[in-house]
Amino acid sequence: EIGVRLVGSEMCIRDSKFMIICCPVGAYYAAGLNPVKILVEDELVRAVKGGTGFTKCGGNYAGSILGQVKAEKLGYAQVLWLDGEHRKYVEEVGTMNIMFKIAGEIYTAPIEGTVLPGVTRDSMIHLLRDWGYKVNETRLSVDDLMKAGHDGTLEEVFGTGTAAVISPVGELRYKDDVVTVNNFEIGELTQKLYCLLYTSDAADEEDSVDICGRRNSKKKKKKQINGTNKIKTTK
Repeated sequence: EIGVRLVGSEMCIRDSKFMIICCPVGAYYAAGLNPVKILVEDELVRAVKGGTGFTKCGGNYAGSILGQVKAEKLGYAQVLWLDGEHRKYVEEVGTMNIMFKIAGEIYTAPIEGTVLPGVTRDSMIHLLRDWGYKVNETRLSVDDLMKAGHDGTLEEVFGTGTAAVISPVGELRYKDDVVTVNNFEIGELTQKLYCLLYTSDAADEEDSVDICGRRNSKKKKKKQINGTNKIKTTK
């Protein structure tokens, strides 16, 4: 039974239908798999501890519309939100979790009540650790992030999500400071993650893909993921 508590009374819905709608969709971003430009919002906030930032709630999206409008006016596809208390630490993008590859290590915001614990995020963390990467689920300040962008240690940035899948980020803007990530091209690790996830293959390099969409036969035991072809991207 699904209970709905009203003021002074309680009502139970005894008959209900659970429905799943399936339909084909195109690329989440207009740029497709090309890198997107992200604006770091330094005034508005998406979520605070004690709120609903950790769950898939319609109100979370409604509260982020103003920031999204601001980003689009400046020519950016999405907003990277900072924490609601200090406006200092990066949390997530409006439509996806986000990860940063800095000096060979992966950084992503911790699950502390304001960030959605996305299934794709969790899958990528497990996959990356299986591949030997150190994944830091820790607070990363926007100042340190931009510094890494300028000194060359920010190697790749990508979002993770059910709809966004794996989305490369090619530019970050914080106030008047702008950094370009990986020459505005999809990174090697980002592409590898996308290929594995997009083709629904197991995370076993011996039974995966050489380039996106080309599945190796499960009968083959030789590693064939190290294809030399790269996805061409344009700014």
